[in-house]
Amino acid sequence: MRFEHVGGVVCLGETMVMMVPAEPGPVHLVRTWHRAVGGAESNVAMHLVRLGVPSSWVSAVGDDSFGLAVLDTVGGFGVDVSQVRIDATRPTGLYVKEASPHGSPVRYYRRGSAASGMGPEMIDRLGLGEVKLVHLSGITPALSDSCLALMRELLRRPRHGFRISFDLNWRPALWADRDPRVLRELADLADVVLAGADEAELVWGTGDPQRLRALLPGPASLVVKQGADGATLLEGDSSHFEPALKVQVVEPVGAGDAFAAGFLAATLAEESPSVRLRAGHLQAASALLTAEDVGDPLPDDVTAPLLHADPQTWASARLEV
Repeated sequence: MRFEHVGGVVCLGETMVMMVPAEPGPVHLVRTWHRAVGGAESNVAMHLVRLGVPSSWVSAVGDDSFGLAVLDTVGGFGVDVSQVRIDATRPTGLYVKEASPHGSPVRYYRRGSAASGMGPEMIDRLGLGEVKLVHLSGITPALSDSCLALMRELLRRPRHGFRISFDLNWRPALWADRDPRVLRELADLADVVLAGADEAELVWGTGDPQRLRALLPGPASLVVKQGADGATLLEGDSSHFEPALKVQVVEPVGAGDAFAAGFLAATLAEESPSVRLRAGHLQAASALLTAEDVGDPLPDDVTAPLLHADPQTWASARLEV
């Protein structure tokens, strides 16, 4: 599944190093850890490249080994990282996934990170005259006052030749000492908004697509992801629902970013509502079928027939490892 020649995308937001226990036992006794990299916006950029869409990722990392790891990982997918700022005074963000039989709480060590130091000056790094889409998320405005100022300035500027997409990406731990009501303001300024029904219920009091549309009249496109049931796209006076694929889930983390990339790539290609939502579902499936945030793409001989299949064939399809 590829969408060639649809224009470039720039994704803006923090990516961190992630540490996961590499041996069994109580977390506080673990001595060996696996180092990975994770960030919602860079995940979208990496998926977009896999889909044939030229993409760049703009952020800030520390002048440290973790920063190099982030740049190597994201750039290794073919994403342009040339506009990432190297901060000589602030460190690269870190989070620890404390995997255990009782759950996997995530501990963030990102306060004062290089990315939290971003402000409106970062807009000059986005190449707005050269891209068709800027992708943002609700994570960035939670990082600092300067990051919130960056989001507001970017979303309020006149747009010439590009659109802005905004994925809610609700992270309650980041909003413990900040006001999440600003997320409605920011989302309503975007052109494309994506939100999970469950997270929208927590943030905006409803996960119902029509009620969310009443709360967010500004975006031209509103996508409400309804988990294993499917997703609804609202544009103008129309509403289109597309059921999700049946998938053998290995790990759910990263599926939302993958869906966003698939939907956005097909949107830039001016596909029909059905194909756009199906592209999101198919790309999400590629993430669900692996433990990695960005897994191997699904084969074209699987995706091509499904994108344009009749409703019965789509509903009966099941993807397994």
